[in-house]
Amino acid sequence: MATEWTFEKAMARLEQIVAALESGRCPLDDSMKLFEEGTRLTAYCAKQLQEAEQKIVKLSAPSETDGTAVSEAEG
Repeated sequence: MATEWTFEKAMARLEQIVAALESGRCPLDDSMKLFEEGTRLTAYCAKQLQEAEQKIVKLSAPSETDGTAVSEAEG
């Protein structure tokens, strides 16, 4: 993706795409381009959520030595 996306920017763009597609005012070619962009953004967001979940699990897991959570700097 040419744009530097954040999760929040990608979600905002997805909301715009959904609104445009739901309006029914886009020609078929434009609708297909929007759908393709939405598919890429959905994959990006899913990846970001998966990475965040993995980080939370890692940070929440008790350490093997004393039962406390492992900090990211240690992990």
